[in-house]
Amino acid sequence: MTGFGRAEDVFEGKKITIDIKSLNSKSFDLNIKIPLRYKEKEFEIRKILNDRLIRGKVDCYINIENLEETNDVKINKGLIDSYINELRNIASDGPDFEYLKMAVRLPDAITSRPDELSEGEWEALAKIVNTAIDRFEEFRKTEGKILHEELERNIQNIDKYLNEVIPFEEERIVAVRERYQKTLKEFENVDETRFYQEMAYFTEKLDISEEKVRLTQHLKYYKEVMDNEDFNGKKLGFISQEIGREINTLGSKANHAQIQKLVVMMKDDLEKIKEQTLNVL
Repeated sequence: MTGFGRAEDVFEGKKITIDIKSLNSKSFDLNIKIPLRYKEKEFEIRKILNDRLIRGKVDCYINIENLEETNDVKINKGLIDSYINELRNIASDGPDFEYLKMAVRLPDAITSRPDELSEGEWEALAKIVNTAIDRFEEFRKTEGKILHEELERNIQNIDKYLNEVIPFEEERIVAVRERYQKTLKEFENVDETRFYQEMAYFTEKLDISEEKVRLTQHLKYYKEVMDNEDFNGKKLGFISQEIGREINTLGSKANHAQIQKLVVMMKDDLEKIKEQTLNVL
């Protein structure tokens, strides 16, 4: 959801510049700074941004610069004269320039008279907003391609580590059985039937077949959603949580040093996936 876009144009002697930038967020959170001249159109601008950006902590800065001299200032001479006369009545011994300095600071002595926002200027402003969003989305798409490659690589890594677990599955069961048999030789009158029952029970507890199947399915589903669905960030986040559950269960059942190492590597790639998924719209 991170991105940046800038657009600017000139309309009737006014240079309008718009900057849009965004960080990750679970929802759409907009902070907008807009000149007083365009305040009446703030709702419309917010709606344009909301409809097109969807999610993210967005900052939008709109700046206006007059390129031509304007005469938007009005000096209310009659009012200033009235202020001066009233001030002179209060204190008649002051110099005239002091009365003038005080009078021009009083309410409505000097006012600005900006012209009303025309429909043409609003259309120009809306066009600049959309151009800035277009460039923002181009930034997102470029970043998205890189992000897609990284996520795909992490998913492939987890799948590779999962396949590397297979050679150690039988090995760990054999090692456990041999260790138990060696220990039992130290005892007399061992019930072999009970021993093999316990071994069968223990082997069943260590079985990771279901975890491997579910983890493989989750990895496949993650890739399908990533490749085929739009606005899939939240969904990918949920799938990554399910991937994490299966990896954790795999680790708790591992009972083998090499499998534990592979689980740690899976977790490392999963953390990268979770962090990167936050940046998916």
